[in-house]
Amino acid sequence: MKKLIIVLGIVVISLAGIAVFKNLIIKSVVTTVASGMIGAPVHMDRFSLDYFSSTIRISGFKIYNPTGYPEGVLVSCPKIKVIYDRSTLFNPKRHFLLVDVDLKEMGVVKNKDGKLNVDSLKIVKEYKASSTIKMQIDILNLSMGQIVYKDYTAGQEPSVRVYNVNKHNTYKGIPSAQHLALLVLEEPLKAATIKGAEIYGVVMLAGVAALPITIAATPVAVAEEFISKDSVRQILAVGFEHTYKVSLEIAGRMGRVTKEEAVNGEIKAKISGARVAIILKKKTGNMTEITISARKYLFPKSDIAGGVLYEILDKLQ
Repeated sequence: MKKLIIVLGIVVISLAGIAVFKNLIIKSVVTTVASGMIGAPVHMDRFSLDYFSSTIRISGFKIYNPTGYPEGVLVSCPKIKVIYDRSTLFNPKRHFLLVDVDLKEMGVVKNKDGKLNVDSLKIVKEYKASSTIKMQIDILNLSMGQIVYKDYTAGQEPSVRVYNVNKHNTYKGIPSAQHLALLVLEEPLKAATIKGAEIYGVVMLAGVAALPITIAATPVAVAEEFISKDSVRQILAVGFEHTYKVSLEIAGRMGRVTKEEAVNGEIKAKISGARVAIILKKKTGNMTEITISARKYLFPKSDIAGGVLYEILDKLQ
């Protein structure tokens, strides 16, 4: 009996080792192929293929900026789930019943020449219908969080805006890996109404005709931050004095400070042509509440307010 338990233990450990080794190999192949197809480094924290449940799970999927742009993440997807048809797993054209993509954040950069990082990707510059990786995706669920848009055409320091896309779209009938990648890259831009992207024309040329069914999503964190058409708010686990110092630095870096009152926690500035007000309040337990509002020609600009908050949070990390 004791020998049987030992043998079973060895078998289980061996099978687990084979599964891990298999996933590592597939992960390496997938990242290499995806990087070559997209034209930018692709990374994933974890890849898992379960043959018995016909499920693929990917965590920590990221596409980084192409060459010629600041280092940073273009697309961040914490979770991707795929349900596939086992009978086509080793076929030239694989069949995926369902693909769920959770796109948490997209970092769009416009360089000094006015070129978007998305438009500089190989998949956009060199798209050819004849070289597509054929597949059949019945249903694609795409959840889109926020877009952080940095525009370097304004000067040395970029104009930063945050667009709360916050949508869940469902698409049917995706015919290739390139069509899938183009949709994931284009749809957040379109939802945030970012103009002038060359990828729009490439998507039309590719004939990506999958029509979305839009469902609004409201993550708690985003709902708490965007409190009105012109304001964002956040509770920070950072002291009042340090938060004020960093906020003042960021306001000066992004624009021109017109008023500062450290005692009242108030900063006013002109940023990207908008009048921006930063209000800080002390909370219990060394916490600070920060509220940022922005208006341009009397119109609310929560995207500019969100961009200022994004830069402050980034500096406080």
